[in-house]
Amino acid sequence: MRVKVRVVRAISSPIETELYVKGHFQVLESYGVTKVTSADRSWTKNPNVYLLLVESLDGEKRILGGGRIQLRDRDFPLPLEGAILEKDTKIIEYMMPFGDLEVAEYCGLWNSREVSGYGLGSIYLIRIGVAISSLLNLKSLMAFCSPFTVKNSQSVGFEIIEELGDKGYFLYPKEGLLATIMEIRDVANLPMSTPAEKAYIENLRNNPVQTTVEESQRGTLEIHFDLNVNDLKKG
Repeated sequence: MRVKVRVVRAISSPIETELYVKGHFQVLESYGVTKVTSADRSWTKNPNVYLLLVESLDGEKRILGGGRIQLRDRDFPLPLEGAILEKDTKIIEYMMPFGDLEVAEYCGLWNSREVSGYGLGSIYLIRIGVAISSLLNLKSLMAFCSPFTVKNSQSVGFEIIEELGDKGYFLYPKEGLLATIMEIRDVANLPMSTPAEKAYIENLRNNPVQTTVEESQRGTLEIHFDLNVNDLKKG
């Protein structure tokens, strides 16, 4: 399989944003999730939201997955803040040290069933999101992680925020589903990442436009990366 992974500024890319939202909702619905704070579309008007898009290069162009990096400022709190506030008011104090555009949430991560087994949603998009965060000059990156992605998230440097919830655990986005609140506290240096993951992420940072060939349980995956964010930040 051949795919392209690129980053766009959501407010400047309405067509891609609509396709991303549609694909995300379809995945949520397939799991019986119809109400989730990260599915709120108000973020489409936020000038500091960046989308990672996985596009097919085989046949018709389609979006097969993606993720969203949403920077926090006084006008746009992170989706996780509202979600956690309903269950734990300590989130207010936890977020107080952050100034505008110093922290972001990596959310809305999904991939279609068509690419299940290639690792796009379980590891590649996680690595790419971390790489993009450093290019956006963030100090910290936060995320709600499912039980299936906690281990991979830890490998790239995320830590469980045990001060919140039940030692970092919440029933989210609905009863019966468990989520873990996690954070990379030093996006630039990734002190908690494994050496192999840190090397992979640093390679993406230093070479945001490149092509790699990876092996997965589904077979060969050719990834064309286009992760340049400098021009996007000026728009």
